Amino acid sequence: MSAGTTGIDPRDKKGQVWTENFRQALEVIRTHRMRSWLLIVGVAIGVTTVLAMVTVMSGLGKRIQSDIVSADRPYLFISRFDPMGGGQDRRDLLRRKQLTIRDVKFLEENCASCEKLDLQIDPQGRMRVLRYEGERTNLIQVVGATHNMGHMYSISIEYGRFFTEFETDRSRRVIVLGYGPAKDLFPNRDPIGKWIKIGNHRYEVVGTMASRESVLGSISENYAVIPFTTYEKDLGYRFDDYQIGITIKPEFELEEGVDEVHALMRASRKLGPGEVNDFYITTSEGFKEMLGSILTYIGLVLVVISSIGLMVGGIGVMNIMLISVTERTREVGVRMALGARRNDIMQQFLIEAATLTGAGGMLGIFLGLLTARGVAKLISFPYSVPIIWIIIAFVFSASIGLIFGLYPANRAARMDPIKALHYE
Repeated sequence: MSAGTTGIDPRDKKGQVWTENFRQALEVIRTHRMRSWLLIVGVAIGVTTVLAMVTVMSGLGKRIQSDIVSADRPYLFISRFDPMGGGQDRRDLLRRKQLTIRDVKFLEENCASCEKLDLQIDPQGRMRVLRYEGERTNLIQVVGATHNMGHMYSISIEYGRFFTEFETDRSRRVIVLGYGPAKDLFPNRDPIGKWIKIGNHRYEVVGTMASRESVLGSISENYAVIPFTTYEKDLGYRFDDYQIGITIKPEFELEEGVDEVHALMRASRKLGPGEVNDFYITTSEGFKEMLGSILTYIGLVLVVISSIGLMVGGIGVMNIMLISVTERTREVGVRMALGARRNDIMQQFLIEAATLTGAGGMLGIFLGLLTARGVAKLISFPYSVPIIWIIIAFVFSASIGLIFGLYPANRAARMDPIKALHYE
């Protein structure tokens, strides 16, 4: 490995140095198995934690989006104000004119891009108990809606059907039960055609919804739907909030639908050119993006916290490399005497450190993906593997070796060859 060899292409010589340094790194791992494997396992645990966290968070994000934004196609959601806030005085927002069925009819008659429309009444957190003979439910929400709600939100009906436009127009006392209340009231019998009580009113069960696994648990199944006209007649309250849902025809882009609905709503609400909107349009895609950004920030915080383990592993790298430098002082002196430059010595120890942490990173990636798959299967999350994070995990683990191995490598490179040769 003499630096003064002639007749050799410098690129070949450089490649030989890299190969030799890598071979020596593997030899050190083989010679000091216990010490090397403790370091590799330490780095692997850190990488496993980070990668498993990222993979589970990615799956969680997809699960939340599929559970909360549950329609099969994009939709618009019109309310009096931004459901996510927006920094305005809520008291002023609540004074805005309520959305009505007249707005829905105006959109149905004039909106070319609108496919289905649904007027919903949000009970603003008010809960009710449903009763049938000796059975009763826990407190659940009863929502008023049109016959289009089931289509819009891709609600699966297990038994019976959703109520019809005829029943909505005539304020019929019919009800579609979520899976939770249907199971509570009719554990071992057919619910269709039975009459249940909400307060002093009786409602005929025309359908029950199928069960669906959700990240929200049983909350997503504990509700019931009645025609909004029936709701206004029987359960209406002055603080109820009305909202409009709209699906867009497949031949139109979502943005086209938003623009058309925005213009039509201003016309329906008789707003002049300079007047501020007294309604707010949310899209399912915008809601997905908002959820995605929230989960991204949460994921980054968790990754930073779990990366502390990698920093601890880096300190372990530095300590072990310092021990290795001390143990191999005489070897360094011999290499220098044979013509090795300081850069060659530094490269030797940096490659050794990066090899150790890189091996830990590869083991951590395998264990992290395995852990994430197990967790995803256990809690019914989608198994989502962000490929970019696999690359980041490996590069980061190898970088830990380079960063924390820099000081020991520099210390070895600055040794006095004479003193190193006489070191015992």
